[in-house]
Amino acid sequence: MKLGESSKRRRSLSPDRGSPKRGVLQPNKSNYLEWDVEDVCRFLRVQGLGKFEQLFRAAQLSGDVLPMLTERDLEEEGVSVLGDRLKLIKCINTLWQNPIDAKVFNDPIHGHIEMHPLLVRIIDTPQFQRLRFIKQLGGAYFVYPGASHNRFEHSIGVAHLAGQLVKALCGRQPELRINNRDILCVQIAGLCHDLGHGPFSHLFDGKFIPQRRKDKKWKHEDASLEMFDHLIASNGLEDVLLSYGLVLPEDVKFIKEQIRGRPTEGDGAGDGAKDWPYEGRTQEKGFLYEIVANKRSGIDVDKWDYFARDCHHLGIRNNFDFERFLKFARVCEVGKRKLICTRDKEVGDLYNMFHTRITLHRRAYQHRVVNIIESMITEALVLADPHIQIVGKDMQICKISESIDDMEAYTKLTDNVFEQILNSSKPELQKAREILNNVVCRNLYKWIGQTQPEAGTEIKPEELSGEVAAAVPSTPLDIQFCAEDFIVNVVQMDYGMKGKNPINKVRFYCKSDPNVAFKIRKDQVSQMLPERFTEQLIQVYCKKTDDQSVQAARKQFVQWCINRDFTKPRDGDIVAPELTPLKPDWNNTDGDSDDSIPWDEHQSHRQANSHRSLAKAFD
Repeated sequence: MKLGESSKRRRSLSPDRGSPKRGVLQPNKSNYLEWDVEDVCRFLRVQGLGKFEQLFRAAQLSGDVLPMLTERDLEEEGVSVLGDRLKLIKCINTLWQNPIDAKVFNDPIHGHIEMHPLLVRIIDTPQFQRLRFIKQLGGAYFVYPGASHNRFEHSIGVAHLAGQLVKALCGRQPELRINNRDILCVQIAGLCHDLGHGPFSHLFDGKFIPQRRKDKKWKHEDASLEMFDHLIASNGLEDVLLSYGLVLPEDVKFIKEQIRGRPTEGDGAGDGAKDWPYEGRTQEKGFLYEIVANKRSGIDVDKWDYFARDCHHLGIRNNFDFERFLKFARVCEVGKRKLICTRDKEVGDLYNMFHTRITLHRRAYQHRVVNIIESMITEALVLADPHIQIVGKDMQICKISESIDDMEAYTKLTDNVFEQILNSSKPELQKAREILNNVVCRNLYKWIGQTQPEAGTEIKPEELSGEVAAAVPSTPLDIQFCAEDFIVNVVQMDYGMKGKNPINKVRFYCKSDPNVAFKIRKDQVSQMLPERFTEQLIQVYCKKTDDQSVQAARKQFVQWCINRDFTKPRDGDIVAPELTPLKPDWNNTDGDSDDSIPWDEHQSHRQANSHRSLAKAFD
């Protein structure tokens, strides 16, 4: 039995989960899929629906066909009263919504999570178990010792929250006609949405693949779709999906559409009647696409789990309460579409959610040491790529960068490649091994500084290293640099929609009329909300680590900021006091603080301190 999983838990067949009625069903037939017609009739009697026994006998409805039973089928079999049909469907749905043979996972974030048997079958495959060996936050574990969690537990958490949200909507609004297939498909999409992540998560598709496969536009979502197909085919799960009532290939297509999102970016992103871009579900159930990966507003259960989970392991406070969103989530019609909306009073909490996202990026995901460690790991992977051999389909040998084209090889690629390189004795891996050893021993490239371009200006990362190396100050330096001595990271910080306010895409309803959705403008919420929703940070590192080179590199960095009209580095007056006065707008005081020291007085203090230190040295 795997860590964190309980043994199978027997539960009542009654919808209210009361005590099991012993002797009603044979113990060896706890799985309803194994029931014969008489077992189904016994179940109906227990639920107080015994008057339909004869009808089920005549139609020979056994347990394995119950998941496929629809309201129309019941009407054709003679259940003429709508209320009776709905009672039967609701009763039968309890069998798979609260299955007898569910497993319970003890999760540190969500507590005890019940997982449907079909989800457990997917979890217990090599393709999903691979996620146990891929760090959720990549290189952040080298900075935050608590960030040891993996994609495995995050995926289970997303599946759980996806089920919570879709079931909440189903219970709150029966008119939406959310059925068992919808619930299972949404949960499977949540479970499998990260199957395609490579070693160290976003490091792989954000840094490594762009360097080794420059001709290929590839995201981990692309691999998630291929890996899902590979998981189903290689483990023979088609019949298992069918046995739980899924319809193939329609439902597999629906699951993959939820993982990948909108086929064409921006298509139908508004509320109008553009052509419906999906095939798995009709526009009538379009709101289901907003649960796992919400391309419209960015509010989805994937974020809810990683906010809560990452904050827990990083030791950072999470200011967003997804439990409240679950309580107030409701589907409303907007134009010709049905969208998931929330109460108007929750708008402030949604701003907090996106502020939490920015906080996590600033303090953890884009932490300056995390970024340089990930750059060094990327450099090592690039050097090792031609020399690492992974066996794929039909015994074909793949490089690390080629494994994304072969899911059999990709299944074998995890964070363990770090130890494989580090512990290798191959001479061709020596340079990569030295870099990883420096990471382990904390001999990192040196931080030079951070700056920002003018608001509204977008900087491309190409050839910035050469510019920094060429930015020689007028004061001559003893050190000469080349472009290869610098690493320049351009970090995009936003609320998830580039320069747009994602709350403008959200619709709200009020207590007096919960069926009418409307927008809430920023000025209706607070005067203290952001004016801009995007910015760029430029982080510069030097590969030369001796003190003299680092001091010279910092002066060149300040000169480069002057040349490019970027913001003054925070420590610019300290590392290059002879350069910062050359740019007048860097030395304007705002006058907001009465105790601010004028520049000339600041310089005289520095000179006086310097003279005192010199005199003391010759005492």
